[in-house]
Amino acid sequence: MISILRHRRVIVATATLVLLFSAAALTQSRWMKAAPFPEADEELYGITANGKMYVIGGFGGGKGRGINYEYDPASDKWTLKKPMARPAHHQAMAEYRGKIYVFGGFVAPATGGGWEPIDNVWEYDPAADSWKALAPLPSKRGGAVAVQVGGKIYVIAGATTAEGSKDVAISNNTTARNLTTNDVYDVATNTWTSAAPMALGRNHAFAGTVGGKIYVIGGRIAHAFVAASQNTDVVEEYDPATNTWGAQRAKMPTARSGGGWATYGGKIYVAGGEVATTSLVGAFRALEAYDPATNSWTIMPSMPMPRHGVAGAMIGNKLHLVSGMVTSAAAGAGQDMHLEVHTTSHDVFELPMSGTN
Repeated sequence: MISILRHRRVIVATATLVLLFSAAALTQSRWMKAAPFPEADEELYGITANGKMYVIGGFGGGKGRGINYEYDPASDKWTLKKPMARPAHHQAMAEYRGKIYVFGGFVAPATGGGWEPIDNVWEYDPAADSWKALAPLPSKRGGAVAVQVGGKIYVIAGATTAEGSKDVAISNNTTARNLTTNDVYDVATNTWTSAAPMALGRNHAFAGTVGGKIYVIGGRIAHAFVAASQNTDVVEEYDPATNTWGAQRAKMPTARSGGGWATYGGKIYVAGGEVATTSLVGAFRALEAYDPATNSWTIMPSMPMPRHGVAGAMIGNKLHLVSGMVTSAAAGAGQDMHLEVHTTSHDVFELPMSGTN
């Protein structure tokens, strides 16, 4: 009995220390403001390369702006760089050895409305400020995620037109197909291979890689348009070394899609997002951190304002969240479209320094 009591005391003491550590970490974190973004929009994506943040894309009213801005934290300034070779929105991006790789996305179709998925792949070289076309995706898609492990980039999930459909684009008036595909791009050989598909097809998800494994978090099911879709809180883990998807991991505290994300210190941070139901249309302020080592979530101090389509990237121990829309873009969900508000806000969440990244 004494041994059992001692064991219980150890468990309680350990749990208390974990809670105290988490509380201490949160008290060391803080929100700050940085230089506002020059051209406010939504569906912007952020990525870090060579110690600077690049914000690329932009919805542009559905046409795809393809803007490309570089942020230098040393001077706290934005510099306009060469735009995407083919302007698009909802592209997937990954960084490898100082270069940025851009996959797919949506463009405005030649006729009619909606989003036309594309298969273009580009390499952006920040040093030369130049774009180069690469081998196209195996299939057209937008709203996918891209993560790099060991010199290979895994482009996972996304949305495209319905199988067998003659539709060129997807819209509120058409069906859409959520992909489970896991296509692998080899940077060294400029070639594609297919890997094991994920279980739940989705788009507008969050993602990150920790310990050589890939995590696909939340996102949107049923459709790519939020007004015709549903958010999911499902988290899936993929191991490139074994080409296998493990059991579902701890679910998100808040099911959402279309936000920003970044990885630091062995944790994946997900911020913002949007929702559209018959009773609620809006954007999230939530910032939550997933720790694969403990398979647990931590609710962090919320963003200063809600937003979706926000660009997220980590520079050092600072999470930068740039621009976005402060409400949902749920056209057709009964929302007064005059309420759409894009922000130039550039919020920075400083985290305690970590020995891992």
